[in-house]
Amino acid sequence: MLLYLHIPFCHRVCPYCSFYKHTPGDTPVAAFIDALAAEARHRLAGLPRPRTIYLGGGTPSMLSPTHLRRLFGALHDVCGGFDGVEEITLEANPATFDVAKARLLRDLGVNRVSLGIQSFAAHVLETLGREHSPEEAAASVGILREAGVPSVNIDLMFSIPGQSDADWEATLRQAAALKPDHISAYNLTYEEDTAFFESLRRGEMREDEDADARQFHLAREILGAAGFDHYETSNYARPGHHSRHNLGYWRGEDYLGLGPSAVSTLGGTRDRNVADTAAYTRLAATLGNAVVESETLDAEALRLERIALGLRTRDGIALDLLAPAALATVDELVSQDMAEVIDNARLVLRGRGRALVDLIAAELI
Repeated sequence: MLLYLHIPFCHRVCPYCSFYKHTPGDTPVAAFIDALAAEARHRLAGLPRPRTIYLGGGTPSMLSPTHLRRLFGALHDVCGGFDGVEEITLEANPATFDVAKARLLRDLGVNRVSLGIQSFAAHVLETLGREHSPEEAAASVGILREAGVPSVNIDLMFSIPGQSDADWEATLRQAAALKPDHISAYNLTYEEDTAFFESLRRGEMREDEDADARQFHLAREILGAAGFDHYETSNYARPGHHSRHNLGYWRGEDYLGLGPSAVSTLGGTRDRNVADTAAYTRLAATLGNAVVESETLDAEALRLERIALGLRTRDGIALDLLAPAALATVDELVSQDMAEVIDNARLVLRGRGRALVDLIAAELI
C-alpha cells in the first residue's frame, strides 16, 4: 500500500497549478498537523504498513522544523517505525530550505526529495509565477547533496507560453549537468480553475501540439543521451532511482490519501477528502477522517484505468485488458512503428506513440 499526505500551503499560488492549495494565512498549522496525525491513526488502523510515503502539495518544505518533527514523529509512531518503508518522498521548492532543514529531512527519514524547479530560464519562471531564481534552483540540488539526501528529483515543465525550443533545450542540459537521480518532464496542461486556463479561454494563450511533440522528443533525446531511463511518459531515472511511489500508482496498487482534497483507492473503493483546510482540520481531529465523497469502482472502471495508466509506462499493458475490437487498433499502431507487442502478451508504446499516449489510450478503450 502507498501513503500520500497533502500539505496545501504555498507562499504563492502558481497560475498553472490545479491542486488544492493556498497561502497559510491565519491557518493554525500546529492544529493542522495534529489533524493529519489523527487521520493517520484512524485510517491506517488495520491496513498494511505503507510501502512508500509521499508528502506533496502545496509545498511541504514550507513547514517549519518544529512542524516537520511533529508530523514525522506522529507518522513514525503510527507506522511502527520506518524500517519497512522503501521510499519517503517530500516535495520541495528551492526557496524554502537550507542545509540545516535538508539535514533535518534526511534525519527524519526522507530519502527522496522532489524539487519543483520547472525551468532554468528566468523569463519562464516569471511566467510560471515561481518565487526562485535559476541560481537558487541550481544551488538547491547542491544543498540536498551536501545534506546527504540519497535521491533527488527535478521537476521540469515544457510547452510554457514564451518558452522557445532553445529555452527548453538549455533547461534540459542544465538539469542533466546537475546530475540529479531523476528528472520529471511534464507537458503543461491547462486545467480548469487556474489563471492559465482563463487566459487560454480568453485567447491570450494557446495550445500548440507541434511544440508539445518537439519538446517531448527533445527531452527524450537529451535525457536519454545523459544516461536517464525513460520509464514513464513524463519520467526519467538513473538506475535504482525510479519513483517507487509513482510506479505503485501506475501499476494499480492501493493507496491511502491523507489531508484536504486527498484521494484514496482501497479495495476498489475511492474516497475523497473535503477540499477545505479548516473543515478538514475540524473533521479529522474530531472524527478521524474527512471523507466527503465515496464511490465503488467496478471491474470495467478498473480495467480502463489499467489501460490509461499502464500505457504510460515502459512495461505497457497486458493485451488481455483490451476488448477484441481494439486489436485492430493494436495492429495499426504496430504497423506505424508506434507500438510493439512483446511475447504475444503485452502492448508497449514506442517512438511517436509515447508522445501520443493519451490519444492512443482513448482509441483503445
